[in-house]
Amino acid sequence: MAERTPYQQKIIQNYYKNRSALSHQRLGELVTDLYLAEGKKRAAIWKRIRTALENLEVKPDRIDYLEQQDNPELVAKMFEELMGPG
Repeated sequence: MAERTPYQQKIIQNYYKNRSALSHQRLGELVTDLYLAEGKKRAAIWKRIRTALENLEVKPDRIDYLEQQDNPELVAKMFEELMGPG
């Protein structure tokens, strides 16, 4: 494996430093998509929501509950909870 340049190392460090913020942003976008989706597209969005919530270290049982309910409002409330006060 080739060594990374200092520039590449900095990009990788910044990605991992901002991973939580990126996951929060992605989850917000997915909540909007979920409100509008139907059928197979909705199932695909749920897979991406699951991944985003796992990246944000949400407990698997909470993720399972949200997916079973299939209610965008519950996911939106979870998003607000994860964003915290402010």
